[in-house]
Amino acid sequence: MAERVRDGSEMVRQMSPRLLAGRYVFRTLEDGAGQAELSGALGMFREDEGLSVIVEAGPDDADAYRQITLDVHSALDGVGLTAAVSVTLAELNITSNVVAANHHDHIFVPEQMAEAALDALRRLSRGEHVNREKE
Repeated sequence: MAERVRDGSEMVRQMSPRLLAGRYVFRTLEDGAGQAELSGALGMFREDEGLSVIVEAGPDDADAYRQITLDVHSALDGVGLTAAVSVTLAELNITSNVVAANHHDHIFVPEQMAEAALDALRRLSRGEHVNREKE
């Protein structure tokens, strides 16, 4: 297993963003939700309002997100990766939802903006400045 990277600029340089197949939605399940609803969850977090889950989107879900995984083995106590990714995508008016897991960070972006987000993150990793195109 690769050593965890803690330095912010090194995490950005090594992030190797990768767009995964699949479409996902964020939902809240009420307390007492059945095992079937949880078994397919990609991620979950308990909040006061209920259990927030990330699940596969159905064909009619217009609010679907795509997942970009950053393949750097980032340290949970590393500083700067989430900020660099968020600022870069925000400059392009792309919303992002970041999930930090034990080995990698995962960025969920609106389905229709996934390719633009992937391109921006690849450019960021190469050290290129990324900003909104002039209209």
